[in-house]
Amino acid sequence: MRLWLSWLCCYTLFLWVLRRKMWSGPARYLRSPLSRSLYANMMGSHSQPAPGARENHQWYVCNTEQLSESLQPIFVQSYLDQGTQIFLNNSIEKSGWLFIQLYHSFVSSVFSLFMSRTSINGLLGRGSMFVFSPEQFQRLLKINPEWKSHRLLDLGAGDGEVTKVMSPHFEEIYATELSETMIWQLQKKKYRVLGINEWQNTGFQYDVISCLNLLDRCDQPLTVLKDIRSVLEPTRGRVILALVLPFHPYVENVGGKWEKPSEVLEIKGHTWEEQVNSLPEVFSKAGFAIEAFTRLPYLCEGDMYNDYYVLDDAVFVLKPVGRLGAAGQTLRLRGGAGPSPGPLHTGSLGGAAQLIAVQVRGRRRTQQRQAGHHCSDYPRPSRTRLKATN
Repeated sequence: MRLWLSWLCCYTLFLWVLRRKMWSGPARYLRSPLSRSLYANMMGSHSQPAPGARENHQWYVCNTEQLSESLQPIFVQSYLDQGTQIFLNNSIEKSGWLFIQLYHSFVSSVFSLFMSRTSINGLLGRGSMFVFSPEQFQRLLKINPEWKSHRLLDLGAGDGEVTKVMSPHFEEIYATELSETMIWQLQKKKYRVLGINEWQNTGFQYDVISCLNLLDRCDQPLTVLKDIRSVLEPTRGRVILALVLPFHPYVENVGGKWEKPSEVLEIKGHTWEEQVNSLPEVFSKAGFAIEAFTRLPYLCEGDMYNDYYVLDDAVFVLKPVGRLGAAGQTLRLRGGAGPSPGPLHTGSLGGAAQLIAVQVRGRRRTQQRQAGHHCSDYPRPSRTRLKATN
């Protein structure tokens, strides 16, 4: 017991000293030019306000001229709104809770010997994700705040914080998740958790299915899309689908080994806009057409080193087209897919990381865009996927 307590004290002291050296120690501790530059900025800019909408505006920029003619009119321009800013402010505040962050770091280092990072985060209640605010969700689906529907299914729901944004619009909320501690978090929020092989076989259909940042971390993404199509309400049903672009699919197998998926989505191009242009063909193979889409930041709460993490998301509203035949195959109607089913509101409805570090309240925020990434050491099967590389 004494040995364990001694180790705990030394570990805590080490992390505290490391933090002091990184953020408030003299410049001689900072060896890299980037670290010295950050230190100089922080020492000379304590009175400066935190960066605001001007700097974060790049998260939402899309060069519409590079989009195909069919996609240009359905792009929805998003902005840094109050809901997103509240999440960022809370993340910055939490990352400054020194002793809580030390405790999280200690528990993670011990429990990682026999638990996944996802499960550890579910146990600690940290690493929550942010995809869209309530206002961004409503604007993308063209619904008003009072709009209600029957069933929502959120695939790979994590701790349910993103589900919470959508849930006020639905009478029944279903979710799927692999991690036991994340399932516990979902059940605390009173969501009905279905097994990963159960949601396709419930015998009823869903009005809205969300699949947020999941396809690049599953082995058979096209099969998942076809399964979604088979249980979606065929006329007014919609899918909310988010993909991190550029697209870099990997699957985490037993033992933490990362491998290529067995099914490949043929997403072409290098830039965000180029890859978006290739997605209509991908979605059509599963029986979907794009009704609207936007560019949003995929955010994750930070840790003791970074205030938050961010990746580039493309968020789509997909509508079903054609009809399903045997084995989930989409059959095209003669003369085309036929008329649009109508809007939801019918009654009121691996590459190297590119890091940009900036000063926030005398500390650092890291913006990260990276292939094969997870959010704050928060791997799949949940939707989270950025990872610090400091």
